[in-house]
Amino acid sequence: MKIQQNRRQFLKRSVAGTAGALVFPTILPAGVFAAPGRTLPNDMINFGLIGVGEMGSGHLRSFIEYDDIRVKAICDVNSEDRDLAVEFANKRYGSQECTGYNDFRDLLARKDIDAVLIAVPDHWHSLIGMEAARQGKHMYYEKPLSLFFRECQAMRQAINRYGVVFQHGTQQRSDERFRFACELARNEKLGTLDTITIGSASYTPVGVQPEEPVPDWLDYDLWLGPAPQVPYTHLRCTRNFTLIYDHSVGCISGAYGIHHVDIAQWAVDADLTGPVEVEGRGSIPEEGLYDTIHTWEALHTYANGVKLRYIDHISARKQILRFNVPNSMGILFEGNKGWVYVARGYIDAEPKSLLKTIIGPDEIQLPRSNDHRRNFLDAVRTGSPVMCPIETAVRSDTVCHQADIAIRLGQKLQWDPVKEEFINNPAANRMLSRPMRSPWHL
Repeated sequence: MKIQQNRRQFLKRSVAGTAGALVFPTILPAGVFAAPGRTLPNDMINFGLIGVGEMGSGHLRSFIEYDDIRVKAICDVNSEDRDLAVEFANKRYGSQECTGYNDFRDLLARKDIDAVLIAVPDHWHSLIGMEAARQGKHMYYEKPLSLFFRECQAMRQAINRYGVVFQHGTQQRSDERFRFACELARNEKLGTLDTITIGSASYTPVGVQPEEPVPDWLDYDLWLGPAPQVPYTHLRCTRNFTLIYDHSVGCISGAYGIHHVDIAQWAVDADLTGPVEVEGRGSIPEEGLYDTIHTWEALHTYANGVKLRYIDHISARKQILRFNVPNSMGILFEGNKGWVYVARGYIDAEPKSLLKTIIGPDEIQLPRSNDHRRNFLDAVRTGSPVMCPIETAVRSDTVCHQADIAIRLGQKLQWDPVKEEFINNPAANRMLSRPMRSPWHL
């Protein structure tokens, strides 16, 4: 069924909407170098958005409020989403300066565009991100980094080669509660950190979905892009794509989990490394449209012995709610002298005195930001550090891929964080990559 929208629905959208800005395939010359964006400290940042579905339209409404950027270009293969977004931007500015595109390459080829938002289905993240880097565009990049691990490495290579600013959309690093919890752990205010328990989102399975006619406002072949060719059904092209393995690793990664995993990595000072061992178990629906891991429990071990228990929030209730916290959708840090629990909008600890801790000038003080988008724009303007650079994104994404692969194989796996591969396990290493529909490729 065609999704009907009006201007009010566009402004208030919270559930429906096709996420994606997807375009004609091509083989891009690997040797083409584009100079980084032209932005200088006193310039206006010319901004483009690639993908204005649920996530992208929310970013549009936020980015457009900054007085040092101008939204000049919007791209999406959903023509209704694209047209509404362009109309919104032009009304905001009282002009016709914002242009709509179906092909992300056309947007990225514009020499006047300095920075872009990438908010498309997960199976498109890396291909569009690498082309943005080639064209010298700084990017605010919606999580997760990749559909499969080899894309992580390809993105890192592109960002480092072309020298553009990259901000991963794991915005909890710009939340003072999460930062404070990590500082308590890093400064041993909990004693020796022993275990981190994450409760992440899960989902409700659905049955087999009927094939439906492709709506006239969606270029479905371009929406699929490098993903396998399959019949159209409405649920596939909503935000529920995150529950379909052709398009996402699911709740373990893109649908929510990467946010908390990223904070766990921060707390154990693992932004340049990660766990060295993983094992786990989980369930996948036997039929129906959604085929990512539904419920799970993974156990990661770091080289220093810290354990990361990564669990869906339903299965995590026994481990987390016994601490008398309000929900299991958070992160619990346990040491031999105390614990701290943090979730969005909430933090608690035992002993309670931990919450009044002041981190001294000679102790570990983590980078501070209270606005993830502003942090990105400042980095574009001045070259200041971002909260979630590319290496951080790679290492956090790796943890999610480790869990997914270990659960699907039903094996305990050893990981070499220097070589970035599983040790003596060819089957697991083959799962670090996936085929792409021709002619798309890394």
